[in-house]
Amino acid sequence: MKKILLLMTAALFILSCAGEKRPNIIYIMTDDHAERAISAYDTSLIRTPNIDRLANEGIRFTNSYVTNSICAPSRAVMLTGKYSHINGMKDNRDRFDGSQVTFPVLLQNAGYQTAMIGKWHLVSTPVGFDTWKVLQGQGSYYNPLFYENGDTVVHEGYVTDIITDMVLDFLEHRDKDRPFCVLYHHKAPHRSWMPAERHIGMFRDRKFELPETFYDDYGTRERTAGAQDMEVKNMYLGYDMKIHLLPGEKEPFSGGGRSINWDATNSWKHVYRALTPSQKAVFDSYYDQVNLDYRSRQLSGNELTEWKYQRYLEDYLACIVAVDENIGRLLDYLDKEKLAKNTIVVYTSDQGFYLGEHGWFDKRFMYEESFTMPLIIRYPKKIKPGKVSEEFVMNLDFAPTFLDYAGVSIPKEIQGESMRSILEGREDSSWRESVYYHYYEYPAWHDVHKHDGVRNREYKLIHFYGIGVWELYDLKKDPHELKNVYENENYSAIRNEMKAEYDKLRKQYAVED
Repeated sequence: MKKILLLMTAALFILSCAGEKRPNIIYIMTDDHAERAISAYDTSLIRTPNIDRLANEGIRFTNSYVTNSICAPSRAVMLTGKYSHINGMKDNRDRFDGSQVTFPVLLQNAGYQTAMIGKWHLVSTPVGFDTWKVLQGQGSYYNPLFYENGDTVVHEGYVTDIITDMVLDFLEHRDKDRPFCVLYHHKAPHRSWMPAERHIGMFRDRKFELPETFYDDYGTRERTAGAQDMEVKNMYLGYDMKIHLLPGEKEPFSGGGRSINWDATNSWKHVYRALTPSQKAVFDSYYDQVNLDYRSRQLSGNELTEWKYQRYLEDYLACIVAVDENIGRLLDYLDKEKLAKNTIVVYTSDQGFYLGEHGWFDKRFMYEESFTMPLIIRYPKKIKPGKVSEEFVMNLDFAPTFLDYAGVSIPKEIQGESMRSILEGREDSSWRESVYYHYYEYPAWHDVHKHDGVRNREYKLIHFYGIGVWELYDLKKDPHELKNVYENENYSAIRNEMKAEYDKLRKQYAVED
């Protein structure tokens, strides 16, 4: 049956694309990149001129969401256009079923050259790619190990540069008579935030303001937002802050999840020892001063938490600088080879991330900072420059959009929708006015309870079904989601409306009870 489907797809593509050159596709995805760490969205933290260039020359979305805010499940949704409970990848402990239909498989069978380069993180072997060079697991920032079409290769250098080198090499040696689709996936800026040698310490003189909700007391969300273990105050001194612990000094087992028995101390030692002597010399020239600063201050309480926050942002943002530089390299190559006009370039992240909001790092929750993902798309042939869209789009929509532009029939099993009408500025009265979310990974890292929910333009309903807790937020009056009004009788009508929408979307997406 699958073989018949693929043959039909190839035939349909030939008919639909007759007379029109099919677009190339470059899908750039970083890991844990918060919207406000992109200057096209917010200029308060960092400048990202190359990502901003994509926004200026294409379309930027302000309401783009993930279906499940965690690494591997987000990637599976992107590949399949199906929710986690349908594609089988509910959390990071699952293994992706590569036998199911994905958009790279369909594009490959329709004549596209396909490549997967960078972070894969789906355990199984990549399927549907002519070339694949993927990191081992989460991957290392320095001297990473890659699986390359079945071989194991260690590359000396910085991972963001290496991944880009591989992408440019693929493009340089491609069959220039065929269209291409490249999944260009960065590790950065995933924890533990190790900048390139050239960027180490570049934000040392910045004083970052604390987010308004940094000292959130979780007053009306004690059993949910208050139950996690992802607060900045619990970040590891070694693994996160690059502090060398003294003999006999040990990390507390926190900052990862109370249910996780993980040796952060030796994990950091392993990472540090993997640096080459020259890398270690550059690393030590800055981080030895960080160690001295920490020891001399003898900080505790809020002072230590705020010190950790400053250190966290310094390294996180420096990792993004390397990403932006390398995207500039890619864009320059497309210009040089006269490929830009007919190439769809997507910039996104596998989910959002907390940069101190609610006192947190990491993701997982349906609260806005991790529920949203940055999304910028450039396609000069079809998308007018400088557009901003407020439509509700999801990572569920990537697969059908790529297939639509490639002239490939979209399988009925795909649950997302092609964004083509939105990208090209056409009215679409049938487009969604609400989005559904579902997070599964508990008990596990960071102790975030399982939950699902629905969001529309004004309200958000969340159901932490494992502990029987409901939350309702008035997003106009309470954009930081600090006050749960689910039990407030003034919102009884809204509560009923949101529950009806919740039930409708669960039925639409065939969610398990």
